[in-house]
Amino acid sequence: WEFNGSFYQPSALLMMGIPGLEALHPWISIPFCALYLTALVGNCVILFIIRRTQSLHEPMYYFLSMLAVTDLGLALCTLPTTLGLFWFDVRRIGFDACLTQMYFIHILSFIESSVLLAMAFDRFIAISHPLRHPCILTKTTVLKIGLAIVLRGMVSLLPIPFLLKRLTYCGKTELSHSFCFHPDIMNLACADIKVNVFYGMIILLSTVGMDFIFIVLSYILIIRTVVSLATKEECLKALNTCVSHICAVLVFFIPMIGLSMIHRFGRNVPPLVNTLVAYTYLIIPPALNPVIYSIKSTHIRQALLRALRRKSA
Repeated sequence: WEFNGSFYQPSALLMMGIPGLEALHPWISIPFCALYLTALVGNCVILFIIRRTQSLHEPMYYFLSMLAVTDLGLALCTLPTTLGLFWFDVRRIGFDACLTQMYFIHILSFIESSVLLAMAFDRFIAISHPLRHPCILTKTTVLKIGLAIVLRGMVSLLPIPFLLKRLTYCGKTELSHSFCFHPDIMNLACADIKVNVFYGMIILLSTVGMDFIFIVLSYILIIRTVVSLATKEECLKALNTCVSHICAVLVFFIPMIGLSMIHRFGRNVPPLVNTLVAYTYLIIPPALNPVIYSIKSTHIRQALLRALRRKSA
């Protein structure tokens, strides 16, 4: 490849599956299919149950609906390229299509982070100020929070595709995953990527980083309130309402932080570790969240059982 200082942008990029296990991709696709099916069916069931059950029309479940929609979006963003690679060895993806997929993956990730923060705020208000909870988080307020979350994600990430389009790329076109990720595309460039690195870091810290800090602060305040409760039974009952949310936070943030650290500082990390962390970050939360809430939320579980009984009858 000879560029002679001229601008070069590839027409397509090549996606990678699981390094070293290419011959086993058809078999590896089986658990991936199970996870995607669980994510799609589980989140659709959550949305159906909340929509059909009048008693679930309250802030906690409105935010859970937002989480389910976001998880559906994340699953649908990566499903075509991941299963296309595992089933049919389709590795090629157009450069503009790759940027589009990357944009929506990052937007949905940021939205999920913000929704988890909103759910933490809802739990704090419900436990600390139970009588004022319906007045503070009205339907209008929840709708405004939802719109603000979406707008923040869209606006903050809007420059990213244009920052990548301005770069000159080398002959290397292989991505590290079966989907498009900003640091992955950025590292293929021959040009100076300091602006991309700086902007990506600032946006990550000011959105997901701040969300995580405020979630931790919310739980510190929740624990202070719970400790002040009169009886042990009241304390356990209050904490039990937070278990599902805590699980969802851990399932989302631990792989995301790990993947961000690997892409920025893990030059010597084996490719297999990088790939497994990436798949854990994007596929496991959408599949596990509906399972967690179906098991731990008594209201969701009861509504689901009632719906199944009506179907069987």
